[in-house]
Amino acid sequence: MAYHRSSAGQAAQPASAGRGADNAAMDLDFAHLSDTGKVRGHNEDFLGYAVPETAEGARQRGWMFAVADGVGGQEAGEVASRTAIETMIAGFGAATAGEAHAGLLARLVQAANIKVYETGRAAGPGGVAMATTMVACSLRFDKAVIAHVGDSRCYLIRRGHAMALTRDHTVVNDQVRLGVMSAREAAKAETRHILSRSLGNDLFVNVDVSEHQVMAGDVLLLCSDGLHGAVSPQEIAVTAGHGEDLNTAVRALVELANDHDGGDNVSVLLIRIRNVERVGMYRGRPYKLR
Repeated sequence: MAYHRSSAGQAAQPASAGRGADNAAMDLDFAHLSDTGKVRGHNEDFLGYAVPETAEGARQRGWMFAVADGVGGQEAGEVASRTAIETMIAGFGAATAGEAHAGLLARLVQAANIKVYETGRAAGPGGVAMATTMVACSLRFDKAVIAHVGDSRCYLIRRGHAMALTRDHTVVNDQVRLGVMSAREAAKAETRHILSRSLGNDLFVNVDVSEHQVMAGDVLLLCSDGLHGAVSPQEIAVTAGHGEDLNTAVRALVELANDHDGGDNVSVLLIRIRNVERVGMYRGRPYKLR
């Protein structure tokens, strides 16, 4: 488990460093924890992040966080999830300064998909079946961009409520969306965990990308289905939306998942927004709003 304070403009300084209104593009802290659970013999989840070192880096590139869950029942799920995350982090660090995050995350998830696919194909004679889910969140100024494939989720926790910003790519969820199955039937279906999309199955994958405005006090939560499959949105909001200690919150969420179920790996990444820099756009370039 790890906890981090990251202030744009003071990102390389100790956690006690002050925040200047003219200096800080965004101010946030984050904590993460990944747990094997009570049943699995190993952890197929993986998570990672890219943090800017300077205020200029925060404005030009921002932050990126990601969680991946290697697909159970296939070979080397832990290799798939780690490969996907490492590809995302490396690509984000090498991206062109100022590149729009919506297009960037879509491109990086596609690159991660190709890398997982090629890694599986090269793993041995005839290749190895290898796949993973992915949810990524980038932050810059006052915006969060979410990209995802599969059933790892991102929640926005605001004023005591947890709202999912992602839609699970599962067979039953697709059937609910098409009106073939009711939400109640889907919740009880034995096939509810079967994915309709994941990284690594083919050379191309359809990536869902969305952009959201964030405010000071918001908490973003990225997680694998080991959490959201066992812990309700209400429990998530109560546990993660209050208090100052994110380490305590991630530990409590993992303990809840293990107490309620414990049959899957559990990964949680919490990001608390302390301050944002409101900007407008003119001819594709940001300007600060007073």
